[in-house]
Amino acid sequence: MEPSRSFQIGKVTVGGGAPLFLIAGPCVIESEAHATMIAERLAIVASELGVPLIFKASYDKANRSSVSSYRGPGLTDGLRILAHIKRRTGLSILTDVHEVSHVAPAAEVCDVLQIPAFLSRQTDLLAVAGRSGRVVNIKKGQFLSPWDIANAAEKVAAAGNDKIILTERGTSFGYQNLVVDMRSFPIMRKLGYPVVFDVTHSVQLPGGEGKSSGGQPEFIEPLARAGAAVGVDGIFLEVHDNPAQALSDGTNALPIDQLSPLLEKVLPLGALSRELDGAPRARPPEVSRTSGKAPANQPSSRTPASQPTSPKKKDEKRHPVPGSGERRAWRGRR
Repeated sequence: MEPSRSFQIGKVTVGGGAPLFLIAGPCVIESEAHATMIAERLAIVASELGVPLIFKASYDKANRSSVSSYRGPGLTDGLRILAHIKRRTGLSILTDVHEVSHVAPAAEVCDVLQIPAFLSRQTDLLAVAGRSGRVVNIKKGQFLSPWDIANAAEKVAAAGNDKIILTERGTSFGYQNLVVDMRSFPIMRKLGYPVVFDVTHSVQLPGGEGKSSGGQPEFIEPLARAGAAVGVDGIFLEVHDNPAQALSDGTNALPIDQLSPLLEKVLPLGALSRELDGAPRARPPEVSRTSGKAPANQPSSRTPASQPTSPKKKDEKRHPVPGSGERRAWRGRR
């Protein structure tokens, strides 16, 4: 795939052929102690494997299946906990925002504001998030085609913010099922923004448990490997120390003790994909793990100090959003 623009999120370089980065954490903040424990364990894994890491957790899951489902500690306590984790670990923080009024306080703490998939067409939310100055991660709605996400990105860019990430999290495939179309990654990349693959939500079975969603976590590894081989910029994984007891999305979460073995398979595929695409290859240290551990939240020491930025010329126009009559031609170009 052609490279996207490149920008920094704390110590993490995103896009432009930079090494594969990881967004990981629990679905929701269950308690301060639990979220901190998960963040610290993730930081250890990131340090051992040399993978750039952004910690994610939600303070309020406003789109749960049931009114009786756990939503989180709320805005005030949740942001306090995320600020504590940021100070303690030094990790950059991502959280999702569901309301316009939450954007400003969340932006004071978090480095990345995430637009939930169900809200990926909400113009006011996208515009206000864009004006926050923070990186905006837009989850592609389960109901959207890969080219339709261009409209959401334009709403953020129109606010003067081009630090945008586009995330694939599966497409509705009948009732209570999702499928991932691998063509979506190069199509979205052509818009010029880094592309992330949310693997764990892609194995979700929405509403499959009646008052909560089901999942097929046995497909996390094959999908993660496929996404890395395609050349996505980042992988998104929700992890938990005991998924069976998780208060949200445990049925599709990755047990945290399986994270290192998974990344040992995924990171070399990401490096090889970049080499095939013409980016300098950084041999991931997780292959041997015998020396030279990279510091947490930073790329491998074997990675070049500066990552290449998008080779696009300033006056080069992005592909226009295809109308209904042009979509067949759009697909044909792929």
